[in-house]
Amino acid sequence: QIQLAEAGGGSVRSGGSLRLSCAASVYRQPTRYPTYCVAWFRQAPGKEREGVASIDSDDQTTYSDSVKGRFTVSQDKAASTLYLQMNNLSPEDTAKYYCAADPGHCVDPIQEGRTDDYGYWGQGTQVTVSS
Repeated sequence: QIQLAEAGGGSVRSGGSLRLSCAASVYRQPTRYPTYCVAWFRQAPGKEREGVASIDSDDQTTYSDSVKGRFTVSQDKAASTLYLQMNNLSPEDTAKYYCAADPGHCVDPIQEGRTDDYGYWGQGTQVTVSS
């Protein structure tokens, strides 16, 4: 069982920045989970959940085209935390952001948005960007 808990959402003006964090128990179980994939997804009202960024146990990252160059995914294994640094935010980034995890290396690039690649999900944190 992998527990995930997001934090850091809020409201920001267009062009601003936010950093999301996700406390992930997968980091505290290196023997049980020697390899893993952790990711950020987002879901806006009335839209499907879409992949944003992923990172695996070897620090390999993938990004969706919509956030490439603006968002950075990182992980602090010692702090058991996944991060998403979001810069140059726009109203189109408004959504509820979720972290997700699954044992093993990432199967598909996050651009494909395969939610079924991930068996564990957090509750989400809201990000609202105003113009």
